[in-house]
Amino acid sequence: PHTEYYSPKDKEDFDIRMGGKLEGIGARLQADGDYTKVASIIPGGPAWKGKELEPKDIILKVAQGDSDEFVDLTGMRLDDVVRLIRGKKGTKVRLEVKKPDATIKIIEIIRDEVIIDETKAKSLLLGMDGKIDSVGFIRLPSFYSDFKSDGNNCADDIKSELEKLKEKNVKGIILDLRYNGGGSLRDVIKIAGYFIKQGPVVQVKPGKEKPYIHKDNDSQVVYDGPLIILINEMSASASEIMAAAMQDYNRAIIVGSKASFGKGTVQRFFDLDNMIRGADDIKPLGNLKVTTQKFYRISGGSTQLKGVESDIILPDNYMYIDVGEREYKHAMPWDKIQKLEYSQDVFNLKNKEEIIKKAKERVQQDTIFKYINDNALRMKKYSDSTSISLNLTIFKKQKEIRKAQDDFYKKRLNHEIKGMKVKNLDVDMPHIEMDSNKIARNDEWLKNIKKDENIKEALNVMKDIVEGENQ
Repeated sequence: PHTEYYSPKDKEDFDIRMGGKLEGIGARLQADGDYTKVASIIPGGPAWKGKELEPKDIILKVAQGDSDEFVDLTGMRLDDVVRLIRGKKGTKVRLEVKKPDATIKIIEIIRDEVIIDETKAKSLLLGMDGKIDSVGFIRLPSFYSDFKSDGNNCADDIKSELEKLKEKNVKGIILDLRYNGGGSLRDVIKIAGYFIKQGPVVQVKPGKEKPYIHKDNDSQVVYDGPLIILINEMSASASEIMAAAMQDYNRAIIVGSKASFGKGTVQRFFDLDNMIRGADDIKPLGNLKVTTQKFYRISGGSTQLKGVESDIILPDNYMYIDVGEREYKHAMPWDKIQKLEYSQDVFNLKNKEEIIKKAKERVQQDTIFKYINDNALRMKKYSDSTSISLNLTIFKKQKEIRKAQDDFYKKRLNHEIKGMKVKNLDVDMPHIEMDSNKIARNDEWLKNIKKDENIKEALNVMKDIVEGENQ
């Protein structure tokens, strides 16, 4: 189900998501009727440095370089507008802009590399009053990489975040891979290697050929303390490689949904321009993404379909519904190959079964998790429903009941957790405070963390791990 066609624009957007950067002016645009409006300016980008283009500006026309030929953007699709404004680093673009006070201005911007912060790894310090403090937290949205030897990649960024947290003498680290759909195989191998000395991380098998074993060959260990990995049903591909390897090595406890996404296949892009000689008048033709291989754990089993099962299962809204790879009718089956030899002595969890037992008891007694479980059963009921009343009165009544139930659960599942402490690292504050947009996004992130029941339970689990190590 992952073999598909990518138009040139789709492939460009994919590369931007993977690399966490683009070449352009550094402005987020949105359609506003027939016009294109600036939604926000990306801090650190060319537009931000120029201080002329601002949110709420309307971009009327675009010209390339020093040309006087402006292209009118009125009525143009947003994708086409973006194509005209983006461009190679070092090139000039000229924008005819209408300001909120109705004045018209020509703004020249030299395109440059723009880093998209939201896609990057970032860290915090967490704690719970009276239970545990100084726990490191790293959020990794994707295993991004622009696949250049000196380019933007998540492996270097994760190493940097680990080093910053080590300087704070954290008692443990929580790595959040929820909603991480995967990415660079090269980077996940490196990141797994930060927590072990040396050894296999994943097996990759093309068809009937022998599997290739991807190993961590670097004996350096970046972090040797307690590790928890958070996953959910949307943790896929490289996220599953990471979670599976750490679980097989007994290097981390996996906390979250019953199982991850279950995408245990490898895809490769084929540029269709290379398949056809000539025909320059219709190129670029786009790319074909084709499934070519399968992933296997070092313990032999595939992550395909089954995903990675959490050591500690936490209720969530989709726990009774088939999501992820299990939704696809033609998904490849689960299978297994030969197990590898592997071991690690960096950090082995003591009393793992006791830690899991305590967590299970806490979850069963937790009022919020009970509400989440009840809501999951409600969503399962609606998911299984295959009929809708055609009687307008009955339909409206059913809609009112459903909205009342939605409001009931939203009200109870949207509170800050008492006693949870969330703090940015001091070293990160200058970067955060460079722009009001960054400050607002960071404040929203911290607020959401304080409401996150899964993180609360991860902190409880970390407390049990640390206390077990000190006995």
